This record gives sequence, structure tokens and C-alpha cells, in this order.
Amino acid sequence: MPIDKALNQAPVLDAVVGLPEPQMDIEVIIEDDGGATVEIGADKASEVDFYDNLVDVIDPDDLGRIALEVSAAFEADKGSRSDWENMYAKGLELLGLKMEERTKPFRGAAGVAHPMLTEAIVQFQAQAFKELMPAGGPVRTQIVGKETVDKYQQASRVQDFMNYQITTVMEEYTPEFDQLLFYSGYGGSTFKKVYYDYQLGRMVSKLCLADDVYIPYNGSSVMSQCSRITHRIAMDANDFRKRVVAGEYRDIPVQTSAAPADPSPIQAATDKVVGVQPTDDIGEVFLLEMLVNLDIPGFEDIDSKGEPTGIKLPYVVTLAEDTLQVVGIRRNWRENDALKQRRNYFVHYVLVEGPGAYGLGFVHLIGGLSKGATSALRQLIDAGTLANLPAGFKSKGARIADDSDPIQPGEWRDIDVGGAEISASLLPLPYKEPSQVLFGLLGFLVDAGKRLSSTADMQVGDGNQYAQVGTTLALLERGSMVMSSIHKRMHYAQTLEFRLLFEGFGTFLPDEYPYEVPGASRRVKRTDFNNMVSVLPVADPNIFSTAQRIQLAQMQLQLAQSAPNMHNMYEAYYRVYAALNVRDIDGILLPQNTQMPRDPATENADVLNNMQLKAFAGQQHDAHIITHLMMGLSPILQSNPMSAMMLQRHILDHVRIKAEEDVEADLFKAYGTDPDRMVSPIQKEGMVALRIAQYMKDVRDLQDQLTGGGGEDPIVALKQQELQQRAQADQADNQIDQQRLALDQQRLQQRGQIDQQRLALQAAKVQPLNQGARNAA
Repeated sequence: MPIDKALNQAPVLDAVVGLPEPQMDIEVIIEDDGGATVEIGADKASEVDFYDNLVDVIDPDDLGRIALEVSAAFEADKGSRSDWENMYAKGLELLGLKMEERTKPFRGAAGVAHPMLTEAIVQFQAQAFKELMPAGGPVRTQIVGKETVDKYQQASRVQDFMNYQITTVMEEYTPEFDQLLFYSGYGGSTFKKVYYDYQLGRMVSKLCLADDVYIPYNGSSVMSQCSRITHRIAMDANDFRKRVVAGEYRDIPVQTSAAPADPSPIQAATDKVVGVQPTDDIGEVFLLEMLVNLDIPGFEDIDSKGEPTGIKLPYVVTLAEDTLQVVGIRRNWRENDALKQRRNYFVHYVLVEGPGAYGLGFVHLIGGLSKGATSALRQLIDAGTLANLPAGFKSKGARIADDSDPIQPGEWRDIDVGGAEISASLLPLPYKEPSQVLFGLLGFLVDAGKRLSSTADMQVGDGNQYAQVGTTLALLERGSMVMSSIHKRMHYAQTLEFRLLFEGFGTFLPDEYPYEVPGASRRVKRTDFNNMVSVLPVADPNIFSTAQRIQLAQMQLQLAQSAPNMHNMYEAYYRVYAALNVRDIDGILLPQNTQMPRDPATENADVLNNMQLKAFAGQQHDAHIITHLMMGLSPILQSNPMSAMMLQRHILDHVRIKAEEDVEADLFKAYGTDPDRMVSPIQKEGMVALRIAQYMKDVRDLQDQLTGGGGEDPIVALKQQELQQRAQADQADNQIDQQRLALDQQRLQQRGQIDQQRLALQAAKVQPLNQGARNAA
């Protein structure tokens, strides 16, 4: 085809196909005979994989437009927080991290900074780090829905794997989390960026300071609700080259330096306080990674009719900060997501929520008090210095030896005053001693700052040990409200971070565990990371310190001891030992119950120790029932009615759970995946009751077989034996009572006879006296 004819027909072909011109890729190939071949490419979106870099397939003009659009948005976000950056930078001087030699108002003036702000930050950092990052790992799991043996084992595997990854594989996690708490305490906002790093081949939870994360003016502290997020990345030049070779970034010439071309006030103030400065021998590449919504030609959102909707889609756009050239554009939604919702990688750790997208730190809460305390402290020190080494005026004619050197304490020098009095030639300036009013003001500022930041020492031992429990708990809550609320915010942010890690571990990491899994295959990891298990921090959101945990446990024990019949004393003592961080609690307390699934033989042994047994869904109920029935025939158990009753109760639990599982299986088989719409709860309960009655008959038949056929239920026999023993005891008591009654009657008769004899004797004594009296008359 001649070239002119081919070029003339190209727009016609576009109209016939019915696609927008930017979506078509037209290539003209000139043949040797002077003709030309026109090749019309497919849609740009189909030329690359879904998660690949789109820079190479987007028109250069569109790349330039995108670069201008996102860079203008970044400059707007950067300018909107300029005052916030200046305040953040000025507060760094209040930390007192740099030794300052002052020459004003005089040489050697005090340059000390009051440690109020630093104390609040460090105490918060220490408390939060101990609670949120325990030695055994920060992750615990929670079963979603009905508890089964498989879910317990799955939750245990997920918990062990995540703690192993965070504490062992992710070597940077613990020190960066410690640093995160410091910056969160200072400025109120710190970020974690959770993603899969292809260069490291594992999940990463990278610390991002507030200085490097830009939120728009109308943004929110909830990162998923921000219209865009910009992350300034400082990357080693060699690492950038590795990512270029791997296809992550476009290969363009970039400038390397030790600091960005336009450093922020926060970075400049941090360098000044820490005492470092950038050098030219370390090359870094500075990138701007932005999570934005764009409408890119060739990648538009299409409706059901194949027409562009004009809706902007979420992308991750990466620019070189120095040249503002686009080096990467990637889709930022899941491939199978019909709604195309933006994926979030950032977690915002907030100390105190306040106005605006960024949180409030101790520099905002007590920064003014800290500045006032520093000023008062310096004035007190300077006043003491000047009072101890006063200066003054001397007459012009007076001469002092070595007057160029200051007089040291305890030193005397010669002075020539020409015959005049020394007091007339010297006039000391009227320096005052340190003011007591100023000292009292300093104490007031410090107390106010400690009350606001909750850093005042909690004198637990000074309280009245006989005070009411409610009074003690009220005082504890009153003194820890601020720190408790801060701890809950940290707990919430850590929960979001673990969810992102959970999602990444189940998506990007290999399908099998890197170590042997007890009782299961290593490939069980493929199915472990699902919605049947949720991950949470180990820390309790309501308890932020060991002292608080111990005091609450002691209060619980005190309440339990006041009414032991209504409480589980084992659990009360167990919580006290757990609060004291005692590791081998089972070596101190006798175990009372089993909270994990166990085999029937172990349960038979536990019941002899008077331990409460628990049945779980998913167990081999028939095997448990048979084993426990055989145990019930043991003479040892028959001589222990309490253990026999516990075992019988456990058998009934297995019967109930087995009936519920079988009914659910029948309903799913009959009605599909949603049987609750077809069967009401009352009908389901009736089906379970009928199945329980059937299984109880089976248990009775099995029991007859074990006892030789038609035998009596051993539990019933034990009950009858117990009743017989009670009847015999009652009969013996009756016999004793009858004997006592006979003895009482015999004693009464004896007393009656004695009384009659006594009366007869008295009558015999009285009769001669009466006869004598008559004779005398």
C-alpha cells in the first residue's frame, strides 16, 4: 500500500474500530518496493501486565502533563504546612540535646534546657515500647466465628509465623519502632509504610517521619480518607539503579547528592540539634512517590458500553525530585476489584488527635511550659553565677595587678588606689540572689507540665491499703487518663499495621512455612492466612504499664478473696502472677482447666487432677466419648464422685457439639451455603435436640456393651451408692438419737426416784418434831 494512502486511511480505521485515538498504537512500516504496511496495535492497557510500570507505554506528552499536575499538587501540600514545619523545627531546641555555649547576655551564661519535654517523651517511649513490643513478639491472633480445633491450630501457626517474621526476619522493625515512639511523642505524628520489597524479597514495615509524608490541606489523619499522599524517599544511588534494572523505575539520568535541593526546616533543625551536616561524598537519589487519582489516556475507566466515564483511577506516581520527571506509574487497585478502590500502604501513629491531619505531640502540649521552665531555670542559674562572682566599676586611677584575667574564687590581688580608700575606688553592681518567687514559678511550670503529660510518678505505695477497691481504681484511672488514651491510639494504629502485614504475608511470601510445622504440612500456609483468623497486638488497650496491671490484678484478687465461693480463685491468682511477669506459672499453681484441644487420654489424666475439661468443635467426638466411657468404669474414678461428674459433663458436651455439627452439615447439604434463610433458629434447635436424643441412646447402648450388656450406668450406680451411704448414715444417726433419748428417759426416771426418796426422808424428819410438839401441848 502506498504510504500516502495508508496515512490517509489511518483515521478512517480509527473511526471504524470505534476506539479513541490515544488508545490506538499505529505503526507504519515502509516496504522495499516503495509501499508501506500499517499495523494497528491493540489497547495500551493490554500491552503490559496489570502491576507493571506504565511509563514506557504512556505517551510522552501525557507523562509531561502528569508530572506538572502531581508536582503542582505536591507544592501546594508543601506550602500549606509551612507554619507547621517551622513550629516543629523550633521545638527541637527545647529538647536540650545540644551543649550550648552562650555569650549573651554575658559570656558563660547558662545554656541549660529544662528536661520537662524530654522527660515526657522518653517516659512515654519507654512505657509504650515495653507494652507494644514484648520480647515474645507483638502479635496475637483471635479466632473469627465458631471455635474449632483447626482454627485453634491455624491461629497458633499464624501467630508464631508473624512473630517470627517481625522479631527475626525483619531486623529493622524493632529499632525503627522504638524510634517511631520517640518521634510520635515529640511531634504527635509518625507513619509506617507497609509493602512488599522485591529487592529484599520480603515484607517491609518502613518508618516514615512526618517530615517526609505530605498530607493535603483538607486531608485526614485516617490515611485511607486522604485524596492524595506524598512520600519523599531518600534512596541510595546503587539501590535506585537496581530497581531500574529490575524494571521498577524508568532509566533516566538523575542527580545524586547528600541532601535534597530544598531541605525542609525540620531537616535543617534536626541536623543542627544532632550535630551533623550533609557531605558531598555520599550520593542519594530523592524521589517523590505519590498516591493520586488520575485519568490517563489509554487507561481510562470504561463503563458497560465501552465509553470512558471520566472517573479518575488510583495510581502510584513516582517522580525524580530534582528534575520532576516521571520514573514510575503503577495501578494502585487490585486486579480483581470491580470497584477499583485505592490500596493503602500507610499507617498513621497519632499521639493526640487534634485539629488538622497531623497529630499533636508533647511539643504542642507542653512546649510552651517547657520553654518557660527553661527560661526560669537559666535566670536562676545566671543570678547565682553573678551573685557569686559580682562585677562592677572601679575608678580610672585605680590599678589592679593582672586586671586582664578574671579573679578566681579565693584569690586576692594587689590594688593601687593612690592613698584613697578602696571602697571609694570600687563600686560593685547590685546583683541579687536567685529569687524565691522565680524558683516557685519554676516549680509551678514543672508541675503543670507533668500533670498535662501524665509523667508524674505514681506513688502506689503511699495510698491507704485499707481503702475501698472502687476508691483505689478511681484514683488510678484519674492519674492515668491521658496516658491510657494515648496507649489506645497506639494500639489502634498497631492493629492496622498488623492487618497490612497479615495481608502481605498471605499474598506475597512463599506458599509454605520456612520451618517445620508440628502436626501439619509446611504448605498449610497457603490456607492459613484467610478471614478465619484476625491479628491483634499482644498489648491490652486498657492497660499501659506494669504498675497498672499489677494493681488491677491485686484489686481483682482482693474482691475474689472477699467472696471465694463466687469466684475462680485459680484465675485470680494466675492473673497476679501474670502481671508480675512470672514465666513458669504452672510450676507454682496447680492447673485447673484446659483451654486448648487435647487428646482423650490426656483429658482422662486431667480429670483425676480435678481439672475442668472443655470440648471443641472439629474433634473426633466418638473417640472421645468411647475413651471417657471406659475411664468411667475405672475403680479409681468410681471412688471419686466429683471427677466422675466432671467426666460425665464433658461427655455431654461432646454429644451436644457432635449433634450441632451434624445438623449444620445436613442443612448445608440440603440448602446450600446459606441455610439460615431456610430454617429458623427454633427449628434448628429442635433438630439438634432430636439428634442429641438419638446420640444419647447410642451412648447408653455403648455403655451397656462396655459393662457386659444391660449393665447399670456407673454414674447412676455411684449416685445410688452415695444415697445408700447417706441412708446408712441417717439410720446410724437415728439409732444414736434413740439411744440418747433412752438415756435421757432413764436419767429422768432416776432423778424422779431420787426426788421421791429425798421427800420421804424429809417427811420422816419432820414427823417426830410434830409429835413432840403435840406432847408438849
